[in-house]
Amino acid sequence: MIKEWLVGAVIPALNEEDNVGQVVSELRELLNETGSPLIDDIVVCDNNSTDATAINAKDAGARVVSQTKPGYGIACLTAIAALNDVDLVLFIDADQAFMTHQATDLLQAIVAGADLAIGSRVLGNIERGALSLPQLVGNRVAGTLIRLLWWQRVTDLGPFRAIRVSALRQLDMQDETFGWTVEMQIKALKYKLKVIEVPVDTLRRRHGKSKIGGTLRGVIGASIGILGMILKLAFQRTATNKLQNKE
Repeated sequence: MIKEWLVGAVIPALNEEDNVGQVVSELRELLNETGSPLIDDIVVCDNNSTDATAINAKDAGARVVSQTKPGYGIACLTAIAALNDVDLVLFIDADQAFMTHQATDLLQAIVAGADLAIGSRVLGNIERGALSLPQLVGNRVAGTLIRLLWWQRVTDLGPFRAIRVSALRQLDMQDETFGWTVEMQIKALKYKLKVIEVPVDTLRRRHGKSKIGGTLRGVIGASIGILGMILKLAFQRTATNKLQNKE
């Protein structure tokens, strides 16, 4: 809990047996200003892992739900549906790429008035090798497109973020793949929600290979998902504007 608001954490995970337990444990150790747990509910969505991801997450203290359909977005949606009644939702990956204590900064930003707080890796420190060149380039391209189409500066589409539950419901998230993060950011702009970027640090993976930057398939899949979502939402906006002009 932060102030009077209950906090739930969502962790999508695919074959992260060597990482997810540490992430869950660190989240459970976070305390608020009164010395009570900062995170009230932690749900890990095991996205059809073939290793001990689910077991290790549960052993570390998380509640685990299963989703056999592959996709980052569907894993997040599944975990959200399983959350207890909370006021704020924190999203963090299971790969130990982020410093969990910086979740406090994201949640504090919401308490201070933001609807959505994006953890910007670009504004923080990036450990050498933490992000591949395709990830860095893709991030910049996506940010440039958002600035040109929606007149909003975006430095990062990072998955480490926090949002009010009321705002999350308003966004009506739909994407089931890698377009999830950019869908959230663009829809937040569409509904004129208060979005801020908070610097977060990014670490090189200690175990395993990145699902995005670590494989050609991941790079292509993420690029298609992200750019496809940007174009889809831009088209929808154009179509809506034309319809309104006719009326």
